[in-house]
Amino acid sequence: MTATSVLVTQRKARSGRAAKPRLPWANPAVYFVALIAVGLMLAPIAYIITGGFRTNAQITTDPSGFPQPWVVSNYLDVLTGSVFWRLVGNSTIVALATTVGTVALGLMAAYVLARYRFAGRGVLYAFFAAGLMFPLTVAITPLYIVVRSLGLMNSLGGVILPQIAFALPTTIIILVPFLRAIPDEIQEAAFIDGCSRIGFFWRMVLPLSLPGVITTGILAFIGSWNGYLLPLFILNDDAAFTLPLGVQSFASQYSVDTAKVLAFTSLSMIPALIFFSLFERRIVGGLTGAVKG
Repeated sequence: MTATSVLVTQRKARSGRAAKPRLPWANPAVYFVALIAVGLMLAPIAYIITGGFRTNAQITTDPSGFPQPWVVSNYLDVLTGSVFWRLVGNSTIVALATTVGTVALGLMAAYVLARYRFAGRGVLYAFFAAGLMFPLTVAITPLYIVVRSLGLMNSLGGVILPQIAFALPTTIIILVPFLRAIPDEIQEAAFIDGCSRIGFFWRMVLPLSLPGVITTGILAFIGSWNGYLLPLFILNDDAAFTLPLGVQSFASQYSVDTAKVLAFTSLSMIPALIFFSLFERRIVGGLTGAVKG
């Protein structure tokens, strides 16, 4: 044994723990390609945000330049107007209602599929899983007919109910592994203590499956907030427009005012970007738990 290895061994013994191995640096070409990919994704967003600080004359003279000088009147006009906040309010109502309905129905359905044994359980689970193969674009025409027959045209309810239905397959598939991972001993102990099935659901199942519930709620909220196709078919009144649909309407109405359109578009992106950046770890953690379960 060399003197160096003896010294390293003595240091490990004094510290009481082994030194953590340092991760080697990857190939610099990988970092270069990653930076290019990130730049290509962020460049349009940066252009839209900075374009809102310019005037139409600046955009016409130099479309790819920076604001000289920086103008905040475009953002102030959007923020002080009523159109933007009405669209934000409609999108918030639709997204929150869709999230609550999706999580509530999905959790109850996943609880039955995960904790109860009955004939046709596998077929029912496969039926929900098959819903992932039918995107909204495929069913938009019959869905439009159904919503019109129910008298929900041009109302937020006509957008909320279909969004809940199309978000249920993903919610159930994510929640079923969480609920199956709950040990049967906990359920048996709860029943021995006199807890009912509904009480066990509220007191034990819901807290233990909270990571999956949060993940599905975030996914449902983001999907509903960014929804465009369904509101486009269902909503015809400007007062009921959601934010993505309102951006398109605003861009058509103020097509000659490019700077204000860019400011309106950038402000419309901010809520979704903030929401996703705050809950990104929750989404990854919940999906990891679902895969492990």
